[in-house]
Amino acid sequence: MKSLFAKLSIALFLVVALLGGGFFVIERYSTQNYYEEITQRLNASIAMYVTGERQLMENFVVNESALALLAQQAMVINPAVEVFLLDTEGNILAHPFPPDSIVRNRVDLTPVRALIEGNVDMPLRGTDPRNLQREKIFSAFPVKHDDVLQGYLYAVLGGAQYDELANSIRDSYVQRLSAGALLAVVLAAFIIGLLVFWLFTRRLSQLTTNVNAFTDSGFGENTDRPGPGMPVASPARKPGTANSGADEIGQLEFAFNAMASKLSEQFENLRNTDRLRRELVSNVSHDLRTPLASMHGYVETLLIKNEELSPDKRREYLEITRKHTLRLGELIGDLFELSKLDSASIHPSLEEFSLAELMHDIVHEYELDASERGIKLGIEAPNDPGIVYADIGLVQRVLENLIRNSLKFTPAGGRINIRLDKKPGAVAVAVEDTGCGIPEQELEHVFNRFYQAENSTRRTANSAGLGLAIVRKILDLHGSRITVSSRVDQGTCFKFDLPTSAAA
Repeated sequence: MKSLFAKLSIALFLVVALLGGGFFVIERYSTQNYYEEITQRLNASIAMYVTGERQLMENFVVNESALALLAQQAMVINPAVEVFLLDTEGNILAHPFPPDSIVRNRVDLTPVRALIEGNVDMPLRGTDPRNLQREKIFSAFPVKHDDVLQGYLYAVLGGAQYDELANSIRDSYVQRLSAGALLAVVLAAFIIGLLVFWLFTRRLSQLTTNVNAFTDSGFGENTDRPGPGMPVASPARKPGTANSGADEIGQLEFAFNAMASKLSEQFENLRNTDRLRRELVSNVSHDLRTPLASMHGYVETLLIKNEELSPDKRREYLEITRKHTLRLGELIGDLFELSKLDSASIHPSLEEFSLAELMHDIVHEYELDASERGIKLGIEAPNDPGIVYADIGLVQRVLENLIRNSLKFTPAGGRINIRLDKKPGAVAVAVEDTGCGIPEQELEHVFNRFYQAENSTRRTANSAGLGLAIVRKILDLHGSRITVSSRVDQGTCFKFDLPTSAAA
């Protein structure tokens, strides 16, 4: 009883039963009216003919013998006719029936006069002197003598004999056939309705099964191989794509598939976020623990053996401690900046500026560090590379991170080259080095946070692996995509574009 199909079946049964019963009642009522109208129209003049055969009343005195004879003749011709003689007030003066069979002594003359005047809609019913329960169709005509109204001849067209005959054949073959046919039509309509409801509810049941299967699967967990009942996209269109030819259930199915796809994607993103969070905690703990432990060791040595240490040794320990504090500051700064980028709390302040001038300033800043490492740092740019439309502070951060990254992985005698090229609507930037390079299988991971290429001979212990992640986040804010190409022991090249003022 809780299923939609059961409820619809019960509702359908009640509707069909009510419609069948209503149709049966209406059919009986209309058939009865149809028969009575035909009977009354055919016999409307019977009272006139009977009255014309004999003088039934003279000076308001009833001619009993004439009435009895005419009533007998009329009932022989039509046994259903019952003849009554009325006075001008509608009181029954004479009739050919046993006195105890008369239950009404007066007939309402309103329908009688209406029928005589002729402006009526048939069937027109009047009083039945022998039946208290219902009115009957009739024929009537005025009885006159010397043009003086003496009374009315009132002929009931469906008398007691008609009622007895109708009751006796009510269960006849025709009645049973009609009832059987009506019952068959009702049952056929009910069965067809059940079939239609089943076809509709079957699709809803399948959709419910899909929803339950999707829920039981953990909203997309372990859905590499869809199981039975899992939402599957139509091969002709993507899940959730509106289809103007689909009905409401089809549109609901597409909407569910779209929702399921979106939920699966969001849960996958949540799992990736959770995995990155765990990796972040693990990596941050490791990167913080190492310098903190080193700092703690040197500070503890200074406290314990301060008197025994020479000034040069003491200064060396303090320099090492300062170096670790600087590394901690950089790491915390990178983490803070990356968290702000992840939370979308940083909004670029776009402005027009010369990228070539900014590049020369940054190169000049790192020239001393590169010279101490034995690395050549240079710029290649056309005379007019163009004005870019970007956040100058964030772009500076991108270029600094890329140059620092190249300095860490480029050996002495190597070269780092920053190249600017003018493109339609943009300025292309390339940062190339002749460093150790990155294995091809690791290229897709270099922009992941805390990732460092597995190259033991070149890998630096001072890198936390956040620089390139910050670079990608900043360029994402500018709608730019950074790419990397590399060959082991030959070098690496990072490329991206910045829009010009005209393109922006």
